[in-house]
Amino acid sequence: MSDRRGAVLLWLALVSVGALAWGLQMRPRLLPEVTGLANTPHEIEGWIGQDDLLDLQVEEALNADFQLKRTYRRPTGEMVWLYVGYYGTERGGRPEHTPRGCYTGAGWGITDSQVLTADPYSGLRVQEYRVEREGQRRLVHFWYRSHRRTGMLGGLDQNIDRMLGRLMDGRADGALIRVSTPIEGEDDVSARGRLLGFGAALDPILEEKWPSESDRQTQG
Repeated sequence: MSDRRGAVLLWLALVSVGALAWGLQMRPRLLPEVTGLANTPHEIEGWIGQDDLLDLQVEEALNADFQLKRTYRRPTGEMVWLYVGYYGTERGGRPEHTPRGCYTGAGWGITDSQVLTADPYSGLRVQEYRVEREGQRRLVHFWYRSHRRTGMLGGLDQNIDRMLGRLMDGRADGALIRVSTPIEGEDDVSARGRLLGFGAALDPILEEKWPSESDRQTQG
């Protein structure tokens, strides 16, 4: 009897999952509107940004719906590089290439890695890499965000967020945000402070500028 009951429960679970997948598949295809994200301010708390050209091969490999690349500087000479890669619901909400793969693929060695809390109030956590290549040293912070939450670091976090987004409002878009800065001498502390401060100031702006998504049929 228990075997039969278990089989019935398994069948019901499979039917429910199938019905959910079919329902999600039948929802209208969504088109992202990224104008707001493209208008991310060039001045953020004393940092002045200048747009950078994306390498065509890198741009094609990342294949995002929208990409933003800038260099932000302070009058004191400090520098932070920013990259945002946005992927709409139809693109699965996240890139195929991870920062780890991109850095190691470009010849950078990751010499240290840790997770830090950049802003406890918003829940912003970042993954930190210390990377080196041919005498150059950089500190890198990256995280993922969606229209629902921020501070995701990949994998399980993103999968749960995308599933909930699909169920609650039909959206599963997301973005990779990466900031990096040179390490002067052996001073990781100053580099870390720059990135934590810049990231904490940037993230609420990205929330405010976050793309909307609309039914492709209504726009046609």
